[in-house]
Amino acid sequence: MESVLRINMSRLICRKESVPEVYQKTGGRGLSALILNSEVDAGCDPLGHLNKLVVAPGALAGTLAPSFGRLSFGAKSPLTKGIKEANVGGTAAQRLDRLGIKVIIVEGQPENAGLWIVKISKDGCELLPADDLSAMRNYDAVAALKKRFGDHVGVFSIGPAGEMKMAAATIAVTDQDGNPARHAARGGLGAVMGSKGLKAVVIDDSGVSKVAMKDVALFQKTVRKLVKVIKSDETGPLLLSTLGTPGFVPVTNQIGSMPTENYRMGSFESFETLAGDAIKEINTKRGGKMHGCMPGCVVRCSVAFHSKEGNYLTSGLEYETIAMLGANLKIGDVDAVAEMDRLCDELGVDTIEIGSALSQAMAAGKLQFGDAPGVIRAIKEIGQGTPFGVILGQGTVAVSKEFGIERIPAVLGQALPAHDPRACKTAGVTYATSPMGADHTAGMDYADPYGKEGQIQRSKELQIFLAAVDSLGYCMFAIPTVAPILSHFADLLNARYGTTLTEADIPLLGVNAIKNELEFNQKAGIDPTLIRMPDFVREEVIPPSNSVFDVPQDEINTIWNDIIK
Repeated sequence: MESVLRINMSRLICRKESVPEVYQKTGGRGLSALILNSEVDAGCDPLGHLNKLVVAPGALAGTLAPSFGRLSFGAKSPLTKGIKEANVGGTAAQRLDRLGIKVIIVEGQPENAGLWIVKISKDGCELLPADDLSAMRNYDAVAALKKRFGDHVGVFSIGPAGEMKMAAATIAVTDQDGNPARHAARGGLGAVMGSKGLKAVVIDDSGVSKVAMKDVALFQKTVRKLVKVIKSDETGPLLLSTLGTPGFVPVTNQIGSMPTENYRMGSFESFETLAGDAIKEINTKRGGKMHGCMPGCVVRCSVAFHSKEGNYLTSGLEYETIAMLGANLKIGDVDAVAEMDRLCDELGVDTIEIGSALSQAMAAGKLQFGDAPGVIRAIKEIGQGTPFGVILGQGTVAVSKEFGIERIPAVLGQALPAHDPRACKTAGVTYATSPMGADHTAGMDYADPYGKEGQIQRSKELQIFLAAVDSLGYCMFAIPTVAPILSHFADLLNARYGTTLTEADIPLLGVNAIKNELEFNQKAGIDPTLIRMPDFVREEVIPPSNSVFDVPQDEINTIWNDIIK
């Protein structure tokens, strides 16, 4: 029997509630949006007691269906001031689902200063003091929790940045190897968790039975079909299995969409040192590997990167990190970028937001482009809480305002990711229209990167599809390019819940999620028709494509007309 786990930090109690019927029709991002829109005062202070942190596994997480183990975190964002969902891999979603937890809702704030952890198991939920973990970095905190509760547990936690309520703070989730290298990174949700006085949640699913299935035969049959489709796709998931997302570096560099030197160029002269094949060559020699961040993953796109000494360093060395901490800062040393990534994971900050913030600091003359040691020292200052570190930890817009920079690479307060909208115009439309601001995972397509015709419809369809994917907890990197999969999604849901869904019902999950998000933002005072791309992406051509973002604003404003009525 599934339940809602409500954690009240004001009263320091946990209680289980029955799952409302309306909750049973979705999960992940869709459920997060539904709860936030119905329970949270959209005008509240994101770091105040009225905001809530929603933690929602995908609807199929505990089944171990391939790549369905992602976990959604949602709240009003301290960065965008609107609704935000950030999803992540790792093992937490699968453990929660096996424990019968449909969603966790964290509300209120402790009356007194201090930190707490939540322990969840088949025996229930308890809040435990965690002041001994204060200011502890994620890897050390997870090690301490495992020493106390055992190596078999899963953990999600915040680092020092979350405790200091920085707007770029993340929530770290342990992967299959027990490392807190998977991050719900965007939107500052780690700061919301920190504002609740919550350092970590420990999940022990030992002793629980398998997730109940209404039709085991249909489930097994559909899983076999889906795995076959994924493994036959040589241009999508299989490529990621070999090189991970760093395999995208040569492609985006050639197209000219990889931000370089603070979004001044779209290609980096030293891109080859950051590309997937180069990383694979040196990492293999050092004993590194490709692995899956969650059980059941057949793509295995995570790069477990090892240092020069042959020791594990990070398994989050992905394209966005490489582009934002490498190319955009004009740093071509992959070992330096990997060290920065590890520091960001330790402190609990978003590599996209921090990479952009650092490039703005460089534009202001506070750091030098290409100065890897200087960047590493600056990231360390975030954890130390120095004045400069605190400014960086608040993100790109905060850095820009502090140093008087008017050219701000952000939409709705959130930094542009590593796909420049001038050379990937579908992404640009998505940045300008997603309820969550500049977010590449909301809808991006390189089918016609420079053309402006058809980009509105392309973005809309992708945003709806990916919102549905996020509601199911499915990993976007396992989406095949060779065959449709919506019918498989429907069959898996039917197999678990005994429903009679068809493939036509799946996009409705995305439509409903986006509708709730847009409604929340409207109540928060965010008019979607007033959201604008930064002026520079419409005015400055980006080499080598010499393109600008030229999709007309009046057309962009029509994208959700049929959803907002």
